[in-house]
Amino acid sequence: MLTTTTIIILCLVAFLAGFVDAIVGGGGLIQTPTAILMLPQFPVATVIGSLKIPSFSGTAFAARQYLKRQKVNWQLLSIMMLVAMAASFGGSQLLTIVSNSFMKPLLLVVLVFVAIYTYSKKNFGNQTVKQHTAKQQIWYGLAISLVIGFYDGFIGPGAGSFLVLAFVSILGYDFLLASTNAKMVNLATNAGSILLFLLKGKIIWAIALPMAASNAVGGIIGAKFAISKGNQFIRMFFLLVVIGTLIRFAWDVFHWHF
Repeated sequence: MLTTTTIIILCLVAFLAGFVDAIVGGGGLIQTPTAILMLPQFPVATVIGSLKIPSFSGTAFAARQYLKRQKVNWQLLSIMMLVAMAASFGGSQLLTIVSNSFMKPLLLVVLVFVAIYTYSKKNFGNQTVKQHTAKQQIWYGLAISLVIGFYDGFIGPGAGSFLVLAFVSILGYDFLLASTNAKMVNLATNAGSILLFLLKGKIIWAIALPMAASNAVGGIIGAKFAISKGNQFIRMFFLLVVIGTLIRFAWDVFHWHF
């Protein structure tokens, strides 16, 4: 049975997750473990499925704030969103069948390199530096959407941050533009997962809806904050979130073995 206290705490957590996620992704690192801890009476897949609703809500409102200030390539973005949605649906389908724990040691190593690289490259993501042809952008965009879309459906936490990293390091966007595009693709990955969990009947609406409202408020405030602070602030926030993701996966990996 859900208590009022549990719902209030989850809503406060959803607000914080929406705020963090709007800046550079990683809201799932806050929202997911807290919800799993506080809702032990529900299957993990059901809890994760329910959390996709507030994630979608917060991302949508944050994306709206970014789009007011940033121009995007809608042709490229539309293709990426469609592929990401399909890949996320497939990842969530696989999640209902097998465990995703075997991926975490690999992700731990990847995150160590991401953190070191971001910290050492002081100009990383401060300006748009790569000029790809339209065809190259589409191929890179397809690869990004397929890999991270599947990852978001199958594992989840940190997907928004990985999207930002991909837009900065592969497509050469600055952090502000990368965050804008990442929000839109993340919106599609959430939609893909939601579709799958809806079909499976794995949404707890009593927590999903109030958390969605809280996450949306956090998303609006976080996006406005990031836009006002600019690229350098987002870079530092990104580094903090990557380190947080790294610690989370390190805990999962070593706790699993010991």
